[in-house]
Parts: sequence; C-alpha cells; structure tokens
Amino acid sequence: MRQLLNAGSGSGPAQRIARMMLNHGWEETRFDIDPNVKPDVIGSILELSGAFKPQSFDAVWTSHVLEHLYAHEVYPTLRQFHQILKPDGFALIMCPDVQSVAQFIVQHGSIGAIAYHSPAGPISPLDMLYGHSRAIEEGRVHMAHRTGFTAERLGNLLLMAGFPTVSVSTQNFEVCALALMPEADGEAIQRSLLESGFNFQEARS
Repeated sequence: MRQLLNAGSGSGPAQRIARMMLNHGWEETRFDIDPNVKPDVIGSILELSGAFKPQSFDAVWTSHVLEHLYAHEVYPTLRQFHQILKPDGFALIMCPDVQSVAQFIVQHGSIGAIAYHSPAGPISPLDMLYGHSRAIEEGRVHMAHRTGFTAERLGNLLLMAGFPTVSVSTQNFEVCALALMPEADGEAIQRSLLESGFNFQEARS
C-alpha cells in the first residue's frame, strides 16, 4: 500500500485528493503540531526528518501550511520533503498566490473586500496575505502567515531543494506545485490526479 504524508493536516484528511487515495489504495498519515486536531503523529513540519525515516513516503501533501513558516524556514522544510520521499515519489503543495491577491487589491482598491467564500467564511486579501483574521482574533495565533509565495518563488525553492522536475499552476488565488522525485512517472501521477477530480493545470516546468 502506498503511503501519503498529510503534512500540517489540521482536523481532517486530505479531502481534495481523497478520491485518488481511495481509488489507488493509499494509506494516509496525518501529521500536525496541534494535538487538539488528533493527528496520527504530533510534531512540527520543521522537524520531519526527525519524525520519519528517509524514503518513508510515496507522496507528501501539504495544503496552506508553508505560508505559516518564516521565509528562511521554507527551504529546509522542502529539503526534508525530499529526504522522506521515495525515489519515485512526489510532493503536492498548495499555498496562497500573492501575485493574484495583489492584482485583486489593485482592481478593487481594497484589502478588505471579499474575494471568495470558504467553509471558514468570507475570505479577503487581508486573510490571504496575513492569515485568517477571525481565527487569529479567537486566539489561534498559529494561523498567522509569516511568508508568501508566487508561482516563481515556490517553483524555484523546490528546484533548489533537489526536485529535478517541478510544475506549478495558479488558479483561484492559489499556487499549486507538483514536485517529482527523480524516478517518478509524472504523466501517470498527473493522470491519476485528474481522474480523481484534482485539476492540476501545468503552468511551468
């Protein structure tokens, strides 16, 4: 059975790729720093290589987590993704797209205008740039954002971290990066993602 690490899982499984995991027999390990969300393994994303052995996983999924790190912490974290992945594995990473957020602010002349609605409520550029305001107000200060990403920045960091092939797409205020290990079958991976309803649009490689 193939192994997937949901790094910074929050309170639930990786819903956006749930069909891929179900259809292709994946087993998910939920990893989070917050014991209240009851992850399978408690720990910091900054210390993955201490929590897991090298080449433990076929894939790493992390959604809206890296922006909570400081800028200088991102590269070491991506290096750890590389270390815990098998030679034919991949990482799938989602972050807010600062470039599209900036364009929205210019077009609407407001950092507080509602850009879209999420399960957590209305989301503004302020939320996407600095972290979900209501959550932070309620005391969940770990929800604050400490860095930001464009497609170019995230793609370059992944290449620097040792992934030989990186594809990045931007849509709906989001950067999505697919980073392949040296022996990964990129076409098969993208096909399985598409078949499961995850529409990864390649914009850069």
